Amino acid sequence: MRAAVLRIHGEAPSHGEHPDPVPSEGRSIVRVTAAPVVPLDLLCASGTSYFGAPELPYVPGVQGVGVVEQSAVVAAGTKVFFATSAGMSPGDGSFAERCAVPDADLIVLDTPVPDAEVAALGLSAVAAWMVLTWRAKLQPGERVLVLGGGGAVGQAAIGSARVLEAGRVVAVCRSDDAGRRALDAGADEVVALTDDLAGRLADATGGAVDVVVDPVFGPVATAAARLLAPGGRLVNLGGASGDEATFSSAILRSRTASILGYTNNAITTDQRRDALTAVLRHAAAGAVTVAHETVPLPDITAAWQRQSAGRTAGRLVLTLD
Repeated sequence: MRAAVLRIHGEAPSHGEHPDPVPSEGRSIVRVTAAPVVPLDLLCASGTSYFGAPELPYVPGVQGVGVVEQSAVVAAGTKVFFATSAGMSPGDGSFAERCAVPDADLIVLDTPVPDAEVAALGLSAVAAWMVLTWRAKLQPGERVLVLGGGGAVGQAAIGSARVLEAGRVVAVCRSDDAGRRALDAGADEVVALTDDLAGRLADATGGAVDVVVDPVFGPVATAAARLLAPGGRLVNLGGASGDEATFSSAILRSRTASILGYTNNAITTDQRRDALTAVLRHAAAGAVTVAHETVPLPDITAAWQRQSAGRTAGRLVLTLD
């Protein structure tokens, strides 16, 4: 079969032939139609991640969309979303014509949303939805601040906050392009990532926020935490701007504010399915979006290099149809 194959840690995968997945108990064979290129793919392929260096060669791709070809639990021809552990444990991922997927990681799709858009939303949208509903327990009318608002998680969080009836949604973005994506996703206002961030955030939010969605951490999270309202919650789900942030004990205590963590690895398969189903329902109505660009599988090397250099206008999605 055709696949994107990684042969050297830290380099881009290349398009070529790779053995077809072998059917086995507890796994379904899926014909892949779309697969996003996400930061976790690059981290695993670098050989320097906390999962350890994956055995080579292997096919990257930690999530995808496709059609079941062979399964003991889902009828052939069923459209599904799926996750893989490619790069984190032995085995191949979604950047191929076919993928062997654990039965428990299949989510049956019943949505008019195109496959590439489903792939662009994927687990980023699941994380955004769960952060707001499960960890932050967002209530109608509450004010939301989204850090990294131009990224996939950020855009999905903005749209999700809107459909969950947030009173105001403000986004922090590092570039003009990212700011436009955040506004397109539904942000009321965008704050640029420049000097005097805390002061400009206070102006944009009215001085306080109830929920901070934080996939970046670092100094940006430090500034955002100072705006937490009484009972406010900052939920961290990433460290794109650093692994450490500084929080004021006085602010946390005086406002009974909370600093919370989130990872998709901590939710159940039912939670993941229900979250994706909810997001796709709103995506079908145009309320939750993630800007994306489709790239044919043979162009994987150039696409990977662009992703590594940050030269993208949104999420890159490999297409295999």
